[in-house]
Amino acid sequence: MSEFINNNEKRVEELLAFSLGMMNGEDGKMLLEKYKEAIEHVTPHDMLNLEDKQMQMGVKPKAIKKDVDKVINVFFNKLKEYSWEKPKEGTFLYYLMLENRAYEFKLNEVKKIIKSYKGREVSDFSQLKNDLLNRFEEFLKFESHYVKKENILFPFLEKKWSAYRPITVMWSLHDDIRKLLKQIIITLKSDTSSWEGLNKEIGAYYSLVFGMIQKEDLIIYPVASETITDKEWSEMHNQSFEYPFPFIEEPAKPKNIKEQNFKKQTEISEIDGDLKLKSETGELSLDQILLLLNNLPVDITFVDENDRVKFFSRPKERFFPRSPAIIGRAVQNCHPPESVHIVEKIVAAFKNGEKDNAKFWLELKGKFILIQYFALRNDKNEYKGVIEVSQDVTEIRALKGEQRLLDWL
Repeated sequence: MSEFINNNEKRVEELLAFSLGMMNGEDGKMLLEKYKEAIEHVTPHDMLNLEDKQMQMGVKPKAIKKDVDKVINVFFNKLKEYSWEKPKEGTFLYYLMLENRAYEFKLNEVKKIIKSYKGREVSDFSQLKNDLLNRFEEFLKFESHYVKKENILFPFLEKKWSAYRPITVMWSLHDDIRKLLKQIIITLKSDTSSWEGLNKEIGAYYSLVFGMIQKEDLIIYPVASETITDKEWSEMHNQSFEYPFPFIEEPAKPKNIKEQNFKKQTEISEIDGDLKLKSETGELSLDQILLLLNNLPVDITFVDENDRVKFFSRPKERFFPRSPAIIGRAVQNCHPPESVHIVEKIVAAFKNGEKDNAKFWLELKGKFILIQYFALRNDKNEYKGVIEVSQDVTEIRALKGEQRLLDWL
């Protein structure tokens, strides 16, 4: 389906001028009167396009986030009146919207709890915090709703929309919600928190989450419904079962979904003499596969279901010696007699399904080395070998606190 266009270029330019005027603090009444005609005919497509134009002009997401709710509030009635075909039950978009309704219900339940405590004694504050803590910790489950948007919906929209840039603003708002929710939980657990501080944080949180629901229902979902094909919605729905469905009952899986991680048939193709491996999770050439494996910060050795060494990676720094001569060798012969019984025990436990992984760690030449073994099983849960992964975790063990900024800028 070609991208559905439902906007008048002149109207979008006028709406853009209106929104920029609002952001610049110009007289609101004057702006409303000047751009009344455009505002009276605004559509979700217009809202998306004007925000995209802002970003192309260099307006940063931080500045857009600051005033976007004011602009939407002005457009609210007309956006609300916009007629679009709501999703049918059993579709990806249907369940996203249902999650919002369930979330709204829980948010309003918390409002009632807070309202019941207003005007009561300060001594009741500790009880209020206890009552709210479980509720806000439960809100953490709504994270999967945002993750499904970021990892399923957004990639499809980016491929379909020329005006896709506002999606990044929405993702930034997701992060704002995440940070504020974590802060509220910290405040609720604190012995020194005050009602004034908590009330301010909760108010900001409610403004963000209800604003997010509004942006979804009034803008993103209507435009998506008119630009995404039924086949694409079906693909998104199938992928959504890799994540929880917060606050609603998980729907029945479509019959076309395979039970084991929804894996699709792997394909190998040749393009201009270069072999490509294609699967549901991507496409790589043989050169790219080797580059990927050899540049991981780990040593990898693969032993097949017949206990034969089939592959090892070549990282820049090895912890244990490996030579091409070991390819095809029985894994039991790759270890000294004193430790071979451990290898046999691990392999036997993997083969009979008793275990799926084993871990060891040791100090070697001043480094702390973690050695892990993982059983490999196919879609039918048949044992197909074991992968040994060795990693220097010396620096990882020493990490403390957080580092969210790049330290070499």
